[in-house]
Amino acid sequence: MKAMMIVVATAGSLMLAGQASAANAKAEALAKTSGCTMCHSIDAKIVGPAFKEVAAKYKGDKTAQAKLIAKVKAGGAGAWGEIPMPANSPKVKDKDIKTLVKWVLSLK
Repeated sequence: MKAMMIVVATAGSLMLAGQASAANAKAEALAKTSGCTMCHSIDAKIVGPAFKEVAAKYKGDKTAQAKLIAKVKAGGAGAWGEIPMPANSPKVKDKDIKTLVKWVLSLK
């Protein structure tokens, strides 16, 4: 009985990991099609900061998601240097911006 519970728990964990992996792949593809990767990469600065740098900067900040959604929509300058980030709204849908920001903040 105990072995069966371990097998079921392991299978459930693998399914969740697979779903998370698929969601991450979808978000990464969305970043590419939305133009984000022209200036950002996952782990290296291009024009703007690496997505992992953004995640690290906002780690533990409960207001980070709302702040970053607003910044992606409206654009901005000064937080990461002199080069401004252009506004991405209405080019990128609000739900897609939310997906992108959640994904960036999940990176480690």
